[in-house]
Amino acid sequence: MSGDAPMAGPAMRPNGRRWYLVRALTQREAIAAEQLARQGFTTFLPRQPRTVRHARRIRIALAAYFPGYLFVELDLAAQRWRSINGTLGVSHLVGPAERPSPVPNGVVEALIAAADARGVLSGPPLQGGQTVRIIAGAFTDQLAVIERLDEAGRVRVLLEIVTGVVAVTLPREMLNEAR
Repeated sequence: MSGDAPMAGPAMRPNGRRWYLVRALTQREAIAAEQLARQGFTTFLPRQPRTVRHARRIRIALAAYFPGYLFVELDLAAQRWRSINGTLGVSHLVGPAERPSPVPNGVVEALIAAADARGVLSGPPLQGGQTVRIIAGAFTDQLAVIERLDEAGRVRVLLEIVTGVVAVTLPREMLNEAR
């Protein structure tokens, strides 16, 4: 979510307000969301942790869950929505030439419900015995099997390396479901 505007659930949305898809410029989703919020629009930018490698350093950064896109809540009849297309970081509202098309009801609301306060979508719940991929740290891109999880968000995984199986405890954010 962008700005400090409270998110309205499906039952709380005023009549005429719908979610619309905004096409952002390449890697400018956060800038677009910030600029739209400054104009008074309610936005939602779903994010996910991503591993960033640069100059032998590895860090976890938040990246757009849908690269190049974010959502804006509008009432086309009551708001001056055409200004969105000229906003810094925005390419255009998605839809036919004259009017944007709304996102189907419930889609954005479900994403908001699955996200934390920063807009980070949590993956499916992890379980013991599940195979996961490590996305950051010394073991980046290695597969491991979950041994146990704790309430503090740490996960103990079993990692198979040349010398055998090694147990490693990692934060939840460093793991993704193996695909």
